[in-house]
Amino acid sequence: MTATRGGGPDLEQLLASVPPGETPDLYGAFPRLDEAQVQVLSTAGERRATSRGEVLITEGEPDETFYVLLSGRVAAVEAYGTPEQRVIRVHGPGRFLGELGLLTGQVAFLTWLVVDPGEVIAVPADRLKQITLTDPAFGDQILRAFLIRRWLVLDQGLGFRIVGSRYSPDTRRLREFAARNRLPHRFVDLESDTAAETLLRQLSVAPEDTPVVIWRDRVLRNPSNAELAGLIGLRHDESKPEICDLVVVGGGPAGLAAAVYGASEGLGTQLLDGAATGGQAGRTSRIENYLGFPAGISGGELAERAIIQAEKFGARLIVPAEVVALERDDGQYVLRLADGDRVAARSVIIATGARYRRLPVPRLEEFEDTSIYYAATPVEARNCVGDPVVVVGGGNSAGQAALFLADHAAQVRTVVRERELGEYMSRYLADRIERDPRVEVLVHTEVRELQGGHGALEAVVVEDLDTGERRVLPARELMVFIGADPCTDWLRDTVAVDADGYLLTGPAAIQVASELDGGQARQPLPLETSAPGVFAAGDVRSGSVKRVASAVGEGAMAVRLVHEYLATMR
Repeated sequence: MTATRGGGPDLEQLLASVPPGETPDLYGAFPRLDEAQVQVLSTAGERRATSRGEVLITEGEPDETFYVLLSGRVAAVEAYGTPEQRVIRVHGPGRFLGELGLLTGQVAFLTWLVVDPGEVIAVPADRLKQITLTDPAFGDQILRAFLIRRWLVLDQGLGFRIVGSRYSPDTRRLREFAARNRLPHRFVDLESDTAAETLLRQLSVAPEDTPVVIWRDRVLRNPSNAELAGLIGLRHDESKPEICDLVVVGGGPAGLAAAVYGASEGLGTQLLDGAATGGQAGRTSRIENYLGFPAGISGGELAERAIIQAEKFGARLIVPAEVVALERDDGQYVLRLADGDRVAARSVIIATGARYRRLPVPRLEEFEDTSIYYAATPVEARNCVGDPVVVVGGGNSAGQAALFLADHAAQVRTVVRERELGEYMSRYLADRIERDPRVEVLVHTEVRELQGGHGALEAVVVEDLDTGERRVLPARELMVFIGADPCTDWLRDTVAVDADGYLLTGPAAIQVASELDGGQARQPLPLETSAPGVFAAGDVRSGSVKRVASAVGEGAMAVRLVHEYLATMR
């Protein structure tokens, strides 16, 4: 709960540049607390004076204290202490400081600097969490403000920089990891940014050594996803238990629901995901048919809320943590990770979901690392600004992508194999697309060729399935949402799957389980696979309904069945 005194020759110049007043609260990100809330926080924290130039929260360091500003002013500063430092926002009395990392364990992405001396209440993070448990309305106010602040920072391109070529597979890997985990960053493209070469020269980095991640005084040369996660505090290094009651594999809606319910019901719970929490839903710009959100909710916000909820109840979330094998050992399960680590558990819920299929067209590999995408998040939208875009697919994900990208791209065309748009897409969404003049829909049509050179897509050739007529559609980016395959390759020799690779559960797994145990196997519980104590939830399960709400329901139900299984093992 200590604060530091700022320094450096440019401190007074920076303070002098702060505009008068405070930043308006246009989006609900900077609410003012009432007197009753301030009084409650005063009893939980420490009131103390602040001095001009004092640093309350430091960019790149863990954010462990919740500050309420009683008097004076505080500025949120990007790149404090560097030549690029600049004031982003200014706050006055009644507002609280900080960012989402206070709740998630991530580091701060801005420095919070005292401009005018005054007084603050400093509340340790653990005490704040206790207050939010006893006052849910206050907790929701804090969470909502922090979530909006995170989206503002993302939209402004603050945070660390990824410098590299748009044609580099490793550059794309880092950008996708940052985007899927909703980490504030901006991309500096060697191909188009005139300042990129100068920046690399200053850092003594050759273009062939890119991509690099730059944050304040740190430069990571082509880091792994785990190294980047460690930089911002996404992957925690605290000691893990010798054996868990429950390990959840997969951080989509089903996995996050299982982590929330498992931890809240007293199970020692860990969640592992190889890439990012949120799953396919987390890569969706807006979910409009999820119960309780009539105005819709972005997949990213839904994921962030679930993460905070799971950690509030004590679940341990580890990202990235790619599971490569499941083994049975003396009545318990051992999950082997790609990095060589091992996690032991009494029960397992598999919620690894499914991944979008690749288009079966020539030259796909040539363009896949640069111009073909399987998501439509703000990162993809920034790539599409002013470009012609083609979206392939007839489901809800494709429909939401088309509408979202229409706000950014020069032209959007949707290619659908079905004879009408509403065959697999929700009717409300199909109607909206058909009324939108910015989106052209080509039904009963498939992609046949990709055109372009030097790794850059220029056009897509499509064919009418009735007439055989072909048409060339200009396209710099191609978004693919054509169905999915289950993420079960690591399980095929351990747990029974159906003909398409989805996990068999309940009655469907009875025969397989019986064969494996010489005809003596007990009847699996609902959602239980052919391996006792291993359950499946969400899209990875054979016969599941591919909807966010059903995935959440299955994740919760699987936890109840885990309790039944563990009771039989005592």
